[in-house]
Amino acid sequence: MRLISANVNGIRAAVRRGGLDWLAEARPDALCLQEVRASDEQLAKALHGSAFQDWQVTHAACSSAGRAGVAVLTPRSPTRVQRELDDLGFSDCGRWVEADVSLGGVVVTLVSVYVHTGEAGTGRQDEKYAFLEAMSSRMKQLGSDGRLTVVTGDLNVAHRQVDLKNWKGNLGRSGFLPQEQAYLDGWLGAGWVDVTRRSAGDVEGPYTWWSWRGKAFDNDTGWRIDYQLATEPLAQLVTATSVGRADSYAQRWSDHAAVLVDYELH
Repeated sequence: MRLISANVNGIRAAVRRGGLDWLAEARPDALCLQEVRASDEQLAKALHGSAFQDWQVTHAACSSAGRAGVAVLTPRSPTRVQRELDDLGFSDCGRWVEADVSLGGVVVTLVSVYVHTGEAGTGRQDEKYAFLEAMSSRMKQLGSDGRLTVVTGDLNVAHRQVDLKNWKGNLGRSGFLPQEQAYLDGWLGAGWVDVTRRSAGDVEGPYTWWSWRGKAFDNDTGWRIDYQLATEPLAQLVTATSVGRADSYAQRWSDHAAVLVDYELH
């Protein structure tokens, strides 16, 4: 199973920039998308004529038009879908969707999640912590029964110094706060595996987000904030990981790069 997770930074903009063509050329068996920023109808229209037009789309749109939105795309219909993270008011925010899919006769739970950016010391940051807390509760449930599960997406948190090029300049800022990083510590401590980090080792990056502004992309001054977090039984099946960084600024179709992971399902 080649699973690609990508923050598309607006599906309609990504289509215009060639994003769907890029994804098709990467030959995924399943896609997890974030920041779709579209209604069900707009998403279907964006996919029309692409390699994914006949795929099954499990979409959680945001109730506020043009914001957030996550989706799981698979060749076959999922056997179970859940769009609610918990009962704390996150059911219509377009930030969480999970789908059980059968790939090669093996059932895998795919989760696409978008954690919004925060702002230290504000209510927006408090909301981010509340969402991360809700994620922790659901991930505890998902990780407790030995199922093959992967939580993918834009967490808007750089876990460690190696995940952020300019970490000194971002001390005290949302996205690199110890309280945010503690959630990833807890998930990994509970048995979830950051499969990109396990594969890459203790190296800088590979970064997955760069500002559109200035020379951030050209200088590789990025953040690694997009993840595939797998339960250990699934993580043991990883055969390859990579980040789809564009060859040049002009070829970027999102401010994020896709995260690609190959799993050898049996």
